[in-house]
Amino acid sequence: MASPQSYYVPEQSKWPIVATVGLFLTLTGLGNVLIAGQQASDTSNGWLMFTAGFGIMLYMFFGWFGTVAKESMAGLYSAQMDRSFRWGMSWFIFSEVMFFAAFFGALFYTRYLGVPWLAGEGDGAPNVLLWPEFKAAWPLMSNPNPETFPGPNATIDPWHIPLINTFLLLASSVTVTIAHHAVKKDHRTQVVIWLAATIILGAIFLGFQVHEYQVAYNELNLTLKSGIYGTTFFLLTGFHGMHVTLGAIILTVVLIRYSRGHFSSKQHFGFEAASWYWHFVDVVWLGLFFAVYVL
Repeated sequence: MASPQSYYVPEQSKWPIVATVGLFLTLTGLGNVLIAGQQASDTSNGWLMFTAGFGIMLYMFFGWFGTVAKESMAGLYSAQMDRSFRWGMSWFIFSEVMFFAAFFGALFYTRYLGVPWLAGEGDGAPNVLLWPEFKAAWPLMSNPNPETFPGPNATIDPWHIPLINTFLLLASSVTVTIAHHAVKKDHRTQVVIWLAATIILGAIFLGFQVHEYQVAYNELNLTLKSGIYGTTFFLLTGFHGMHVTLGAIILTVVLIRYSRGHFSSKQHFGFEAASWYWHFVDVVWLGLFFAVYVL
């Protein structure tokens, strides 16, 4: 048991090395896939490397977080360690905020600066040299090289699936908050019910997003090759969907741990960190809904 003045120093661990190898293989494999795809070459080696790296990353996550959970259950962590975990999670979420800020910045730069400049606004009139007949519009439905990058036939209606998904995530934010308050009161049955409801709402959201992508590709010709609008649309919504998936996995792990008695009303930062992350995902969606779908 750690004393209030002590700071737990773990034993030497293999997990940082495993994480480095897995991350290297994952990113290198993905880079090879993208390069080979552009050159119309065989991408099998890239996918093999990516799959191996992804498998190593999964192994690392289960092993490393499992070690942390065992140390916490053994009472090795002090109040100082708890503060360290809180600061670490706060900085992680801040890094995620900056990650999405870059993509939102690219969207706003393109829409409010790049497209108007290409239409002749500002000094220099670049449209005379680049695309004289171009007319500024957003969403951009007509591209300079329509044979290679055909524009979309239409855009996603924000008042159907995107609006439903907005209500789903807002509802999931409420359910995870109720579960969090139930944890503080040791109402175990309520925690399980409301946390499971949060996970189900997240899964329904992902199901609707998959359906939306199918409609975009098969009916609207809205793809990653649809020019800057298609690129920004799929980068923002795709990365957000990836974060929803990750958040749902984290909440599922937390639910399993809670069912096994790993958390109490006094010690439950793992639960709290998961709820922080889920609220972050919800807030990003609200900005994405208005910036990508509505405006």
